[in-house]
Amino acid sequence: MLIKNPLFPKWRFLSTGDSYRTIVSSFQLGVSTVASIVSETCDALWHCLRDEHFPVPTEEMWRSTARRFHERWNFPNCLGAMDGKHIFIQTPANSGSLYFNYKGTFSVVLLAVVDADYRFLVVDVGSYGSNSDGGIFANSVLGKALRDGTLNVPPPSELPGAPELGKVNHVIVADEAFPLKPYLLRHTLDAASPQTREFSIIVCLGYGASLKMYLASSVNASGFSKALQNRATEDDHDWQWASVEAQNVRELYKEYFNSPAEEVAWQYDHVNHALGNR
Repeated sequence: MLIKNPLFPKWRFLSTGDSYRTIVSSFQLGVSTVASIVSETCDALWHCLRDEHFPVPTEEMWRSTARRFHERWNFPNCLGAMDGKHIFIQTPANSGSLYFNYKGTFSVVLLAVVDADYRFLVVDVGSYGSNSDGGIFANSVLGKALRDGTLNVPPPSELPGAPELGKVNHVIVADEAFPLKPYLLRHTLDAASPQTREFSIIVCLGYGASLKMYLASSVNASGFSKALQNRATEDDHDWQWASVEAQNVRELYKEYFNSPAEEVAWQYDHVNHALGNR
């Protein structure tokens, strides 16, 4: 088959996932030619479409995301839910254990933040599978921008119905693979009190509800039918090393979610179900 349009191999690759070798046979091209077409076209698509379809979030975009989280998942001041996903790959030559992950396969990692309706807000892809989610986040453009305060995050604001708590940071929610930060809220593994366990389940629910479609979380469409299990431990190193500011932010959210301002009639039934209490 002689190709009339040099983009045909590119569309074939994206639409079917065929290997370069299969495409080479179909279009009578060299492997290096196909690889060049795919790489150059992907770069062109990204540079032409990124500002329209994947812009750097503005402050108003973050505010809109936070409003939607509160509306849909009863979680105010939430900017998104974050997790990492291993994308399986064939082992690159001479790569040693760089891509070897804890699941016993080879992968690169997709780190993503999604909004309340499962849409991607920020992605970082290509990190070695051997790296942890927390390590990838710390070294990513996203992590550095949050740390440096250059990501247009809205300033702290009051939580609805709780002016006594003062102005509270906007946060991204994540699981225990990530560190506790003033801008990153994760559930604690400390189950010392009912209030702490209650808060941990709520964070898990808010995190899982938004990641379920893309990153294989366990919460269904109602947001609360199957909570992540509370995995208590006496040795939570991340919590011990969190900054005082990060711990204070977390305590404010814990107090809020255990207060009459944010309680909903059915939350204790769902928390008890998640903890195995019938």
